[in-house]
Amino acid sequence: MRYEKGRKDASRQRIMEVATERFRSDGIAASGIAGIMGEAGLTNGAFYPHFPSKAALVRESVAAALEAQATQIQEAVAAGGLPMAIDAYLSAEHRDNPGHGCASAALLPEIAREPVETRQVYAEHLLKLVRPVAAELTPDGRDPDSVAFGLFATLIGTLELSRAVNGTELSDRILAAGAVAAKSLLQPSGSDKPEERKPS
Repeated sequence: MRYEKGRKDASRQRIMEVATERFRSDGIAASGIAGIMGEAGLTNGAFYPHFPSKAALVRESVAAALEAQATQIQEAVAAGGLPMAIDAYLSAEHRDNPGHGCASAALLPEIAREPVETRQVYAEHLLKLVRPVAAELTPDGRDPDSVAFGLFATLIGTLELSRAVNGTELSDRILAAGAVAAKSLLQPSGSDKPEERKPS
């Protein structure tokens, strides 16, 4: 029984890993159960003992991706503060690898069309991303949660725009401009603007 349970847990984890990457790289609608299961090395019939529906898989995959991102952000902040986290997020490497990157930048339009249960899961995990960032902000009379939401909106929008024009010279310019805008939100009210980051 231990072997069977372990094998089932391993199969479920493999489905989750494949789905989380496929959803971010190809989109939710374009990623069918058959393709996910095939890449996971499992049959279509093996899906339903693990998940009652594709919507359930989407919910769990989005939650897992956001939990992993929360850990990555905390590590980046611990290593070099919010400016380093911004640079890592708005890097060419992140732009060019959506399958392993921010689930929000890859999936927000589709998440907005998912059932309310999925949107609720997203909202709960978004707060888990925002609150630690808000705690790192300099107290200056502004509402830290609001500033953190503005920061995430700037980062996500910048990454989406840069991907939309990837392959043109605009893409790097957008990343650089977004980094300046994001870092300006970190400055206390009335302080000098951060130095502009030049495209590499």
